[in-house]
Amino acid sequence: MMLALLMAISTPTLPGALEPAPLVALESPSETLFRQGRDFRYAQRWFDAAQAYRTLLRDFPSSPRAADARYWLASSLEQDQRWDDAIEAYTDFLTKHPDQRLLGKEARLNRVRCWGIRQWDSPTATAGLASALSDDREEVRVAAALQLAKRKDKRAVPVLQIGLRLDSSSEACRLALQSMGVEPKAAGPAQGRFLSLRVKERGKSETLTIRLALGLARAVGGYLSDEQLQQAKKKGIDLERLMDQALNAPKGTELFSLDDGKSTVTVTVE
Repeated sequence: MMLALLMAISTPTLPGALEPAPLVALESPSETLFRQGRDFRYAQRWFDAAQAYRTLLRDFPSSPRAADARYWLASSLEQDQRWDDAIEAYTDFLTKHPDQRLLGKEARLNRVRCWGIRQWDSPTATAGLASALSDDREEVRVAAALQLAKRKDKRAVPVLQIGLRLDSSSEACRLALQSMGVEPKAAGPAQGRFLSLRVKERGKSETLTIRLALGLARAVGGYLSDEQLQQAKKKGIDLERLMDQALNAPKGTELFSLDDGKSTVTVTVE
């Protein structure tokens, strides 16, 4: 029995019997900084969040997180009520990342809000709001007009009158016009108008038809594939100004038709 025990103790463990050590993915330094910035934001430590994003952009300017970092840097500065710094950061984001569709819209709206807060003390902020009255995005134009209306700035009036047609801003625009002593105009041609969205999929006989109130014209983009959105851009179709196009087109006009090989989407004014 003693001999058997000694043999068991002296028998070497075969290499194949060893459990392999688990592989641990190492986090890149830029990813660590981005995570730290996010954690600081969640903790409402805005100054620390801004510092983390600034360090990331300084040390890793080519990081795939650069666009997000620039946006969240601006947002952190805004939350910290550092309005001028936030305006500068939002402008930097929009200049360097013009292809950011969703964050780009939010950045423009947030910058308008910061300009609105600073417009009583900064001529630059007032000029920024005035320039936003001709922005490509309708909601940005209306947001800028509502801010300028607080100072009774008459440059806001034409945009506010157009904003009466939008379900999302109609009441705010009406009140803003009345506060300026301007009579709100009737919503006019937008009433009773719809966009008819027809989706025809390959291999299916039926066509899906969706009717959208004209005030929801921007929602059309949500029904398009990435390829169809690229087609629209190449064809010069401005989805942000779709409502303006529909208002000026006779009923029955086909605004556009896009095909990505899987489905065809056609938009018509009704």
